[in-house]
Amino acid sequence: MRLLFLLQSNANELAAEVLAQETGEIKMPFFELAQKGGWIMLPILLLSVIAVYIFFERFFAIRRASQIDINFMNRIKDYIHDSKFDAALALCQSLHNPAARMVEKGINRIGRPLNDVNTAIENVGKLEIYKLERGLPLLATVAGGAPMIGFLGTVMGMVRAFYDMSRQANNIDVGLLSNGIYTALITTVAGLIVGIIAYFAYNVLVARVEKVVFKLEGTTTEFMDLLNEPAK
Repeated sequence: MRLLFLLQSNANELAAEVLAQETGEIKMPFFELAQKGGWIMLPILLLSVIAVYIFFERFFAIRRASQIDINFMNRIKDYIHDSKFDAALALCQSLHNPAARMVEKGINRIGRPLNDVNTAIENVGKLEIYKLERGLPLLATVAGGAPMIGFLGTVMGMVRAFYDMSRQANNIDVGLLSNGIYTALITTVAGLIVGIIAYFAYNVLVARVEKVVFKLEGTTTEFMDLLNEPAK
C-alpha cells in the first residue's frame, strides 16, 4: 500500500509539472521576483517602510488629538464663572490634547486684552497643528518619489536590455535580455504600488488633521465667547 501511495504521489507531481509546462504557467516566489528588479528595489523598499511607519504613527497620534471630552468646555465655563481659575488650569493640564493646551494658554492670559488672549491661543493652535502634521511632508515625498525611482529602474533596465541586444548583434538571446526587461517592469510596478499607497495614506491623514483643526477652531471660538460674557 505504501508503494502504491508513493507511486501515486510521484505520478501526481509529474502530471502537475507536465500540465504547467503545457499551459505555460510559471511560478516564481515573490522574493525571487523582487530580486529581478536589482538594487533599485532597495530604496523602494526603504520608502515603503518609511511610509507605513509614518502612516500608523501619525494615524494614532491624530486620533488621540481628536478625542476631546464633550463636557470639557462646560466644566471650564463653570470654573471660570466661579472664578476657580486654578481648578480650570488643573483640568487642562490633566488632559493631554491640543484643545486643552490652547484653553490653558487662554486661561493664563485672562485679564489681558481679548486680542492678546486670542493671539496667544492661536499661536498655541498653530504649534499643535504643526505637531500633528509632522511627517506628512515626508509621506508626500514618498508618494511622489517612489514612482520616480521605479521609472529610473525602468530606464536602467531598458538601457541594459538594448546594450545586451547591441552586443548580440543578429544572434539575440531572449534569456539574456530577460534580466533587463525584468528590472524595467518590476521596478515600475513596485514604485507605483508604493507611491499609490503613500498617496492615499497622505490624503487620509490630511483629512483627519483638518477635522482636528475644525474642532480646535470651535473650541477657540467657544472660549472667546466665554470671556466676552461678563462684558455683556
